[in-house]
Amino acid sequence: MQLKIMPKKKRLSTGRVPLILLLCQVISALEVPLDLVQPPTITQQSPKDYIIDPRENIVIQCEAKGKPPPSFSWTRNGTHFDIDKDPLVTMKPGSGTLVINIMSEGKAETYEGVYQCTARNERGAAVSNNIVVRPSRSPLWTKEKLEPIILRNGQSLVLPCRPPVGLPPPIIFWMDNSFQRLPQSERVSQGLNGDLYFSNVLPEDTREDYICYARFNHTQTIQQKQPISVKVISVDELNDTIAANLSDTEFYGAKSSRERPPTFLTPEGNASNKEELRGNVLSLECIAEGLPTPIIYWIKEDGTLPMNRTFYKNFKKTLQITHVSEADSGNYQCIAKNSLGAIHHTISVTVKAAPYWIMAPQNLVLSPGEDGSLICRANGNPKPRISWLTNGVPIEIAPDDPSRKIDGDTIIFSNVQERSSAVYQCNASNEYGYLLANAFVNVLAEPPRILTSANTLYQVIANRPALLECAFFGSPLPTIEWFKGAKGSALHEDIYVLHENGTLEIPVAQKDSTGTYTCVARNKLGMAKNEVHLEIKDPTRIIKQPEYAVVQRGSTVSFECKVKHDHTLIPTVMWLKDNGELPNDERFTIDKDHLVVADVIDDDGGTYTCVANTTLDNVSASAVLSVVDAPNPPFDLELTNQLDKSVQLSWTPGDDNNSPITKFIIEYEDAMHEAGLWHHQTEVPGTQTTAQLKLSPYVNYSFRVMAVNGIGSSLPSEASEQYFTKAAEPDKNPTAVEGLGSEPDNLVITWKPLNGFDSNGPGLQYKVSWRQKDGDDEWTSVVVANVSKYIVSGTPTFVPYLIKVQALNDVGFAPEPAVVMGHSGEDLPMVAPGNVRVNVVNSTLAEVHWDPVPLKSIRGHLQGYRIYYWKAQSSSKRHRRHVEKKILTFQGSKTHGMLPGLEPFSHYTLNVRVVNGKGEGPASLDRVFHTPEGVPSAPSSLKISNPTLDSLTLEWDPPSHPNGILTEYTLKYQPINSTHELGPLVDLKIPANKTRWTLKNLNVSTRYKFYFYAQTAAGSGSQITEEAVTNVDEAMASRQVDIATQGWFIGLMCAVALLILILLIVCFIRRNKGGKYPVKEKEDAHADPEIQPMKEDDGTFGEYSDAEDHKPLKKGSRTPSDRTVKKEDSDDSLVDYGEGVNGQFNEDGSFIGQYSGKKEKEPAEGNESSEAPSPVNAMNSFV
Repeated sequence: MQLKIMPKKKRLSTGRVPLILLLCQVISALEVPLDLVQPPTITQQSPKDYIIDPRENIVIQCEAKGKPPPSFSWTRNGTHFDIDKDPLVTMKPGSGTLVINIMSEGKAETYEGVYQCTARNERGAAVSNNIVVRPSRSPLWTKEKLEPIILRNGQSLVLPCRPPVGLPPPIIFWMDNSFQRLPQSERVSQGLNGDLYFSNVLPEDTREDYICYARFNHTQTIQQKQPISVKVISVDELNDTIAANLSDTEFYGAKSSRERPPTFLTPEGNASNKEELRGNVLSLECIAEGLPTPIIYWIKEDGTLPMNRTFYKNFKKTLQITHVSEADSGNYQCIAKNSLGAIHHTISVTVKAAPYWIMAPQNLVLSPGEDGSLICRANGNPKPRISWLTNGVPIEIAPDDPSRKIDGDTIIFSNVQERSSAVYQCNASNEYGYLLANAFVNVLAEPPRILTSANTLYQVIANRPALLECAFFGSPLPTIEWFKGAKGSALHEDIYVLHENGTLEIPVAQKDSTGTYTCVARNKLGMAKNEVHLEIKDPTRIIKQPEYAVVQRGSTVSFECKVKHDHTLIPTVMWLKDNGELPNDERFTIDKDHLVVADVIDDDGGTYTCVANTTLDNVSASAVLSVVDAPNPPFDLELTNQLDKSVQLSWTPGDDNNSPITKFIIEYEDAMHEAGLWHHQTEVPGTQTTAQLKLSPYVNYSFRVMAVNGIGSSLPSEASEQYFTKAAEPDKNPTAVEGLGSEPDNLVITWKPLNGFDSNGPGLQYKVSWRQKDGDDEWTSVVVANVSKYIVSGTPTFVPYLIKVQALNDVGFAPEPAVVMGHSGEDLPMVAPGNVRVNVVNSTLAEVHWDPVPLKSIRGHLQGYRIYYWKAQSSSKRHRRHVEKKILTFQGSKTHGMLPGLEPFSHYTLNVRVVNGKGEGPASLDRVFHTPEGVPSAPSSLKISNPTLDSLTLEWDPPSHPNGILTEYTLKYQPINSTHELGPLVDLKIPANKTRWTLKNLNVSTRYKFYFYAQTAAGSGSQITEEAVTNVDEAMASRQVDIATQGWFIGLMCAVALLILILLIVCFIRRNKGGKYPVKEKEDAHADPEIQPMKEDDGTFGEYSDAEDHKPLKKGSRTPSDRTVKKEDSDDSLVDYGEGVNGQFNEDGSFIGQYSGKKEKEPAEGNESSEAPSPVNAMNSFV
């Protein structure tokens, strides 16, 4: 049966088709088991171009497998290589690898040549590539005498390297005698050929040790060229002697050192060609000279440079394109440009190709009678030639096989038999190389076998692909079928993919994918099966990831990494820094889910990654740590452009410590006037590193700079060099100039002196000038030094003066100063205010008016007017008493004012005086005025004494401030019940001459609240309050105690309780029948007359009512403590009756409890008393 090639993998359709794979050809992934007969296969060989180290033994590899094991033979330069005849050559046992011992004797050059290995057994022969063996070479430079090179500044220069030809070619670099690489730039660079190119030379290029080195990596040797001496001079350096002895031709080159447009040093001309092989790196180079140094640009004509494969090297002088293909052929143009012009060079690139595979022949396993084919397809430029060999012999001269037919790059087999087994070689070659591939045809008849181990356990993370292997072999090639579960149901769903090597793929494994899977392989010779097991695990997740952190140097930072994983897997968590291990530093600690870095330093900044690994998966999360701090101080301060009044300061910023510098602060020190004291000069933005500073004359400046970022300010930089500015005349005058007299006949001129910084030169003095403002006098001047005050004596009193103070030094005067006005000294005013008038507004306020005094009589700056007033006589006590005088000052020129806070019903006296800077003038005539009566203050005290059962005595002291003549006292009082509710208010008038009053007919054992105040004709004064309680009837209280202790009383109470229980039962029954129980009548029957309210017309106090309504209650009514009653007097409930007695005793043993009955709250009907019956009356009602 003929085998057919199947696609790489097959996805099952949604229909219910069994998961069966029919494979008709074994691909390279399906290996023939080594216990089966098979032709040889080359498994390892040395590279085609094999460069060896001549100092070591030569090892030429050739390994192969086959059944039976193959034997090996070699050819050298196309003829049989008899290794038995050369004692230096041995072959490793069981291998075809040759070992040539040249370390003991012999030379590597002796064994240079082309070697080929053949592995052979009874089924065929496989051959290796042609292995070209060449020893590496690292020859020395030929000795040559190198003359020193002398050239002018700006000329171009090429220093040749010309290394010796080595194998492989050496790596070239330029260094000096100290083995330091020579610096390269756009101006100086090394070409691909190793030469050193100078677009133009500078004096600093002068040196005697330009050395080209060649490094031969294969032999690890370095060869060096003789040093080259270069001297660059300018025309100005040529003295007459040199000019006479040297002609222009003795200088290197003939180009002028003046500026010039570019020209190419390499490649030459306007165009060149370049050929490169497919897959290699294409390197194009253009190096130009010129002054200024040219810049190189690259373009591709009729196309663009390929992205991701284009790179620029050597300061853009070299263009590299990786992995070139035929599409990269074309014209490339390099352009050299400077300020004087531009030139271009076109490089025509052709990409050739050594042969490369399109389809290499694969091993073919067929069963007897089947058909098959070997295909060998290759491409290249030029197109490669395909040739076939069988068992290492050209197929044209090999023994004929009727089962095969050659059709160009394909060999077709039909009805093969066991004798058709052989190894075929395909050779594809062109002028740039060759390809050689071995592929065997093995004719076997084998039942299926499964190569995967039985009961293999696969563990897969959920939602990831699961690959269940079923490596198999058989001839004819078996069909593969998969089943899941013990019942052996075939897999029909479309979620499975079956690969041609037998592997079952579950693209997205879920928890329900767990189970046992069976792979079955069948062909006509038999069947084989194998079980594997699949477990699905929960994925590992980082549920708390480390977060980006910005910390200041020296602090502590913590990164958290919390991991959740499948409970059957054991994760390992490790931390990385910048994808490497954490530093070996005790500052780094890992504690459970945290990485803690203490005392953070700059080097700790970077990316920290938490990696959680299990045997099945790994996850990671990263966070960046930025270590910030205040900037490092600036350095390299330099002063330039030094002028008389300005200088330019420049500096180099320190490290910003990962926080951008926002500004620089510049400070200065004046070493001559204020040494050691630094002053703020200016601030500049953080992007600026220079500042133009304005300077003052005659200052010995030093400067320092501080950098500021978001964290803080740096330390100050080192101080700059000192800069002493020249002296000059002052450019400013003293400030705060004033003229004030301290005496009536002088003028004191004061000013704020200049500091040393503002003096601008030595010999600082002040020219003080003054004259009367309203006179015709000339300016009077004096020059003083080291003072800030000058006194002018003998001046008229309080006369305006014009004053000015000018600074001067040894160089000259400051600008003309401003003129200020001052006054000579003041004297006391001479005249008192006249026509003083008083208007009494009310009992505590009066308004005063007066006429102003003449300005001339003030003799100074008018400060205001001052009123003196005092209380002279009390109208109520009719005798005089003196009090302290009070003063009110009214600023400025006001001619009236208010006197607040006066005492009512008092006599006052006042006068008015004018005030200037010197003091007060004479007083005006006294004016007397009287204040009317006012309301009195509260009585000084209120005491309640002599409590009885129904009376209380009140004693008081009159108000301390009657503020008039008292007319009477008002007393108001009201009872307070046990719930602190207030009863009706009683109002009582008491004559003003009384200080004692007794209230009678009060309720027994009742608390009262009293309100007491005095009155004058002006009205009522403030009140004073007090509370007191009437006494308890002791006889009644003792009778209550006696009754309570009698046995008959206790029996009676039990009977009453029983009666109440019976009443409750009857009430319950009647309520259910809708009837009513006359509770009201029973309540009235038990009322005690002793607690009935008294009538008002018999001289006693009646009961009080609600504060909102003063209508009297019906006699004998009861009101519970919550001041509510039922809407009807009679009800069907017993809840209106009290449920108990809550009694208390005073310290003297008197009973002060209240009897209360609980009742549902309802709106009150009419006015009812809030007072509850006393416990005594409650007891009496039962007797």
